[in-house]
Amino acid sequence: MWTWMVSGPQSALDPGGPHASSIATLSWIMFAGGGVIFLIVMLLLGWALVVPGRRSAWLSNIYVVVVGGIAFPIVTLSALLIYGLSIARTITAMPGEAPLEISVVGEQFWWRVHYLENGKPAFETANDIHIPVGQPVRLSLTTADVIHSFWVPSLAGKLDMIPGQTNVLTLKPDRLGVYRGQCAEFCGGAHALMAFDVVALAQDQFDAWRNGQSRAAREPTDPFLRRGKKLFLAAGCGSCHTVRGTSADGTIGPDLTHVGSRRSIAAGTLPNNRGTLGGWISGSQHLKPGNKMPPFDMLSGQDLLAVTSYLESLK
Repeated sequence: MWTWMVSGPQSALDPGGPHASSIATLSWIMFAGGGVIFLIVMLLLGWALVVPGRRSAWLSNIYVVVVGGIAFPIVTLSALLIYGLSIARTITAMPGEAPLEISVVGEQFWWRVHYLENGKPAFETANDIHIPVGQPVRLSLTTADVIHSFWVPSLAGKLDMIPGQTNVLTLKPDRLGVYRGQCAEFCGGAHALMAFDVVALAQDQFDAWRNGQSRAAREPTDPFLRRGKKLFLAAGCGSCHTVRGTSADGTIGPDLTHVGSRRSIAAGTLPNNRGTLGGWISGSQHLKPGNKMPPFDMLSGQDLLAVTSYLESLK
């Protein structure tokens, strides 16, 4: 009965890791405690309304007021505060073993993701974060513009991304699957369209994915795809985007070296396929107002199809 109410890829009450489990436990304690307190207050209110005045006069006794109205709330709320702060410390604590290190930069309105080796970027992706299941992952969080907030409810609590500051969050998924994340701090007009996916894979699958992502883009052999690549470069897309292995080396927008392998485009706004890629290229402001992508509506239908086919092939 309760499963459908709390389960889901973006539910804080359906934990998929130890930190989220601690937060969920705290939540249930607060729900239960609040429910019990509400019930007691309602019973006392009913007693005062129904029972004659003399028999309910004890409710106004100074000791009842001090204990029930002052001491009990102070003790209970202090205990919950201490417990909540202890949970917050475990979320940001550095695990003992050497973890996978990832740098995530919040931008209006997407997520730039660097996978690090020896503290330096090995390769870059966007909006999709792949991690191995059962292993601790250290995320370094910052922002390129305004304050954002990184939140994967099923894996951990939210942590703000503040200009000029790097905050650290630890994730450790207990089970395979896709966990939905969201920006939890208003960051502009398209704030609600700034999501991401955390994909927890078995170690061998993650290793294969990582090896593939670290390689440069393959040179297309199909003539239509080669035409798409030529149009992509001629239209100036490489001024904002990088495709490793080509002359495209822009850093304003997401790295597109393996864009065809991503689950979505525009930070979780649309599923990743040829049709949505075409709509985004020709009129992104209609889909996500305020983003930095200009419209390329000068492309003919065939030219647009060639470009989107090329991008879709970048697996």
